[in-house]
Amino acid sequence: MSLRVQSLTRDEHLAFVTARSSASHMQVPSWGDVKPDWRAESLGWFDDRTGALVGAGLVLLRPLPKLRKYLAYLPEGPLIDWYAPDLADRWLAPMLAALKARGAFSVKMGPPVAVRRWSADAVKAAVADPDAHRLRDTEPTSYEPRAFEVADRLRLAGWRRTEAGGADGFAAGQPRYVFQVPFAGRTLEEIHAGLNQQWRRNIRKAEQAGVKVVLGGAEDLPAFHALYTETAERDRFVPRPLSYFRRMWSALNAEHPDRMRLYLAHHDGEVLAAATMLSVGEHVWYSYGASTGRRREVRASNAVQWRMMTDAHERGAAVYDLRGITDTLDESDQLLGLLRFKVGTGGQAVEYLGEWDFPLNKLLHRALALYMAHR
Repeated sequence: MSLRVQSLTRDEHLAFVTARSSASHMQVPSWGDVKPDWRAESLGWFDDRTGALVGAGLVLLRPLPKLRKYLAYLPEGPLIDWYAPDLADRWLAPMLAALKARGAFSVKMGPPVAVRRWSADAVKAAVADPDAHRLRDTEPTSYEPRAFEVADRLRLAGWRRTEAGGADGFAAGQPRYVFQVPFAGRTLEEIHAGLNQQWRRNIRKAEQAGVKVVLGGAEDLPAFHALYTETAERDRFVPRPLSYFRRMWSALNAEHPDRMRLYLAHHDGEVLAAATMLSVGEHVWYSYGASTGRRREVRASNAVQWRMMTDAHERGAAVYDLRGITDTLDESDQLLGLLRFKVGTGGQAVEYLGEWDFPLNKLLHRALALYMAHR
């Protein structure tokens, strides 16, 4: 069975995603509307014999300055049969040909293939081990042998793994390591029991202090953003502008009315914490979080998380995804505190295959790499 790759309509793309139990929120058609600096296109893989649509992907095309050449990026995608033995020739080769015809000089993609998993106890043991410096160097709780076969096929076909970069410009990149709480087959009581003692205590403190978590609307995004910019200053990262979250809200919820939610934790008339939640099929993500340094003793951040986890379970989520974590176990790393916070949910650290590049024009690809290294 040979495959051809061609453009999809948004409706065709969305129908394909909707028929799957799980797909990244970065692989729905509306995600292209969130990224106006990139030109978005939906691609489909069709069975030449039957005409059936068997794969889909959202590709973001970023123009190279002064040239009609593009970096093609498929974040956490495409949605294809990654375990096919003829992955490179049958699935990826026609995609590369289609993107080259569109002027792409380099292709970056993020296979949604999990490699290894570490239970919360395994992560805590790794953090406590003075001889452990990176999570990847510690013994996993489980691993997927087929994922290593996928990596081998990609290398043999000329793909090269790259480390995730920043979010602006050409430095596209998504985390290779994430933290997830499995929900499938578990009651809410079992999920609550899986939280560590500190988390359960903090949830009780928030309830006793009278913290109220409510669903917000577009009109509440400025309140969220005020906390978010305070968080960025405290944790030393560059915040996204309010316009980004407004665009995200309107684009995602226009596609599906419950694609993006906003939660706000109120206490004594003040919003102390807020977070956004994204949903596609049975996969739910804690997307962006924010909190103030005031009245931390009422544990508003824990209250927001537990409300989101409760709602995610009620809507039938199989996975609650807390997104990226650091791979380093160094006590001096400021992100280690965030890892500890997420480990308290009792979930598991998950390593994905990471992002892979294929240079269609080696000269331009090399020039871009040099530019990014010295900017």
